[in-house]
Amino acid sequence: MDLLGDIATLISEYRDGILTVCYVLLSTATTVHIIIHKRDTKAATGWIGLAWLSPFLGAIIYFSFGVNRIQRRAIRLAVSDTWSQSDFETTVTPEEQARWELEQERFPVFEDMNLLTQHLTQRDLAPGNTVTPLINGDAAFPAMLEAIATARKSVSLASYIFDNDRAGNLFLEALKNASERGVEVRVLIDGVGARYSRPSMVKCLRKAGVRCGVFLPTQLPRLPTYSNLRNHRKILVVDGRIGFTGGTNIRASHCMEWEQKDYAQCLHFKLEGPVVASLQRTFTIDWAFATDEILSGDLWFPTLERCGQVWARGVVHGPDEDFERLSDLLVGAVSSARQRVRIATPYFLPTQALVQCLGVAAMRGVEVDILLPGRCNIRVVEWAMAPQLWDVVSKRCRVHLSPEPFDHSKLMVVDDAWSLIGSTNWDPRSLRLNFEFNVECYDDDLAKELVDIFDQKLKLAHRVTLEELAMRSRWRRLRDGFASLATPYL
Repeated sequence: MDLLGDIATLISEYRDGILTVCYVLLSTATTVHIIIHKRDTKAATGWIGLAWLSPFLGAIIYFSFGVNRIQRRAIRLAVSDTWSQSDFETTVTPEEQARWELEQERFPVFEDMNLLTQHLTQRDLAPGNTVTPLINGDAAFPAMLEAIATARKSVSLASYIFDNDRAGNLFLEALKNASERGVEVRVLIDGVGARYSRPSMVKCLRKAGVRCGVFLPTQLPRLPTYSNLRNHRKILVVDGRIGFTGGTNIRASHCMEWEQKDYAQCLHFKLEGPVVASLQRTFTIDWAFATDEILSGDLWFPTLERCGQVWARGVVHGPDEDFERLSDLLVGAVSSARQRVRIATPYFLPTQALVQCLGVAAMRGVEVDILLPGRCNIRVVEWAMAPQLWDVVSKRCRVHLSPEPFDHSKLMVVDDAWSLIGSTNWDPRSLRLNFEFNVECYDDDLAKELVDIFDQKLKLAHRVTLEELAMRSRWRRLRDGFASLATPYL
């Protein structure tokens, strides 16, 4: 007892010195880890500052929220190696190659973007696809439900949000019926998105006999580890032949007919042709990651025939092996523009590189139109966006704010020929933290159809001027400035 008492007395006497040494050692170890693993200088500086200015707490926060453990787990699971490019290769005929060369002459952006994205993804363009825009849940939900109702072999569905509401229950019934008639059904819901409504649709689907997985469940103690790394993808593939993707979650608020008060506009797409294999491949990798079940064979990957004129390629993006791929693609698309760039996004918090790229494009004569919601559904994001608007408007970009209801659409069109559709927002969460899926499309007819949708929205929008941004009160500018400090985490 005397020895223990002596030790306690010694610790008490030198407590401050011991705590100081522990603080210095922990902060130093945290700094070394940040320098080795963080490529973003601003993010690294912020984390180092937090580690030293918030003794012990800063290090705890960093190792809880700032370390990407997904890449290690994905590499350990190694499911992506199960599929190779040859599994989905589509041989291009001489006639198709000749047509493609003519298209590149007509639209120089095609050659630029094909070279860039082929390098980024190591995947070839797939010819012979059809891409059909579906405006809001009013068009998307009936098309998706009809496809599930006619499924004969397999259904794979991934959604960030799958609410227990009118929309969710319609999908639940359709998936249950498909499963009962012998169709192989797999549903994957994000661990955070699954908790947007109660009771969770995960329980409801499993109770109905539908195979349902959860992507990175966030119940404690796993919440600090994976709370920022979410699967934001929206993918539905039926019989391996019909695909749907875009920005529409499974929730009633995306359908104007049902939810006029809390209604949110959105844009989704139906795809057919060889590119559907890319949707299925992405789903099966995510499914294997979440459940350890490997889906393969003709049941999930049948031979796909050409059925249209769109050249397309799936672009997978995430905080694992595909880190920052999409940021490079967006910079390349804006840099390749000769005439006009159209961007629709619900959240606009781009990187400084993207802001500079948009400004340079506008100053060299490219018409840059950015369509944002006039009232964002997340107020702190709306506040943080204001300083970004000054940066792009001052460089001749045209920013437009659409009236309510909130517009959740995600879309990019370059030179009325190249388009990017999918789940990504122009914010750090989508560009760095989330798992996203997009499809780049090379076809001027599709691009013109998307331009029509964009321009219809533009007619109702208000164009932002430098004068009105400058007239914001000092209080608003202070509030917005503080909010923008949190941009890397929004």
